[in-house]
Amino acid sequence: MITIEKTTLYVNVLNQSYNYIPTGEPCEFKIELDPDKLFIFKKLFNQLNSLEFDNAVRAHLPYLPYHLDEENDEIDTRLKKIYALIHEFGDEKIKEFVEQLPYFNN
Repeated sequence: MITIEKTTLYVNVLNQSYNYIPTGEPCEFKIELDPDKLFIFKKLFNQLNSLEFDNAVRAHLPYLPYHLDEENDEIDTRLKKIYALIHEFGDEKIKEFVEQLPYFNN
């Protein structure tokens, strides 16, 4: 039987980054997950980065109110997915923290 070892991932949501080793940069979360799940963080952070760029461009259009902008909802959705993954693969302390976030139960 083949066993796949878990990989440690150091995640920084604020900077939209992750590392496999501690680099001295601030790390918000240290999680353990299967190696085949690592691409999910890369994909979500890339999507988030792209949406935030589009949002910065949109900010210069005065005729489109912020609260009616679909990109804002998409950014929130990606952040919820990232925190859901952190909750899933984090330890008990991390799970307790994520469960305290206001949008966790939405």
